[in-house]
Amino acid sequence: VELTKKVTEQVKVLAKDEDEELAEKSSYDVILPYDQAKALGKTNIDVDRIAAGLPCGSEGFLLMFARWRKLERDLYNERKGRFDITQIPDVYDSSKYDLLHNAHLNLQGLDELFEVVQLLADGVIPNEYGINPMQKLKIGSKIARRLLGKILIDLRNTREEAMNVAELKTTNQESNSVDGARRASFTSERSVDQDDDDDKETKYRLDPKYANVKTPERHVRTRLYFTSESHIHSVMNVLRYCYLDESHSGETSLVSDNGLDRLHRTKELDYMSYIVLRMFENTEVPLEDPKRFRIDTTFSRGADLSPLERKDSEEAASFRQDHTLPIMGPERLQEIGSYLSFETMEKMIRPFAMPAEDFPPPSIPHGFTGYFS
Repeated sequence: VELTKKVTEQVKVLAKDEDEELAEKSSYDVILPYDQAKALGKTNIDVDRIAAGLPCGSEGFLLMFARWRKLERDLYNERKGRFDITQIPDVYDSSKYDLLHNAHLNLQGLDELFEVVQLLADGVIPNEYGINPMQKLKIGSKIARRLLGKILIDLRNTREEAMNVAELKTTNQESNSVDGARRASFTSERSVDQDDDDDKETKYRLDPKYANVKTPERHVRTRLYFTSESHIHSVMNVLRYCYLDESHSGETSLVSDNGLDRLHRTKELDYMSYIVLRMFENTEVPLEDPKRFRIDTTFSRGADLSPLERKDSEEAASFRQDHTLPIMGPERLQEIGSYLSFETMEKMIRPFAMPAEDFPPPSIPHGFTGYFS
């Protein structure tokens, strides 16, 4: 609280100086306000504002002071003598933001505040989603049940599509072996139509230039779910603790022991954090074999905070100067060589996901004619 007051007081002085300076200057001397529309296409920071000693981005000193003043008041109620620990994540976010983007303002005590509030946030933030594993599972299911249901629906649809393609291919092969002559004639008749279909389909296939798969000519279905930190925490907690439900007695976690240890040490999911669930098909086994489809999961905790924590290295200084943080690479949640079948994952997650029949049918809003005329 004392460090928060110290930072707030300094920003207050800067805001007061800015207010007086604007009152003395004519409209032609005032630095133009931040234009968000022009900044959207920029890949570098606004050096003019930083060189002028102004806050980075669209924020002015008055808005910056209001942000810190609110945190100061909400964090500790002087009349009641009571702390509000739910404000810890907000103080942490503000400290991290100003340490990365407004280091040029040289706010005294900001580094120390970041170190202290980071320790508190490491305890507060993960426990917002439950204190013990069973609580984390219950809360995670309530928060992310709709997202988990959609993921299961998409995985099942992809699996059924792959099985239909495999069955069709098998049927065609059997038919071709019986009547080879008829097949040759049929192929010659529809070759032109087939070429047209291939041209249409090319733009929907995975581009081999960017594909890290052995057979890029195959169809690769991708689903992207853009969501909040709370939902990523919740999905992760369901994945790691769903085996604790009484309906899954004798089952083990969907995450390996090493993966559980990594998640335990991951206190924060920062910007650009993600979970990737990949479903692979083994075409060498029969369609009805549970090992036909397996699931592989990885995750990344997103932005790496080490440039804010290490101030002495050249690499950290470079990141701070560019107002950027590196993104952590993916980490495996299963051991190499282990096998998680789709059936097992679906059975384990289904009790905590929204059932498919509960999803509202897709509908077009009244009067909606499309994004483009």
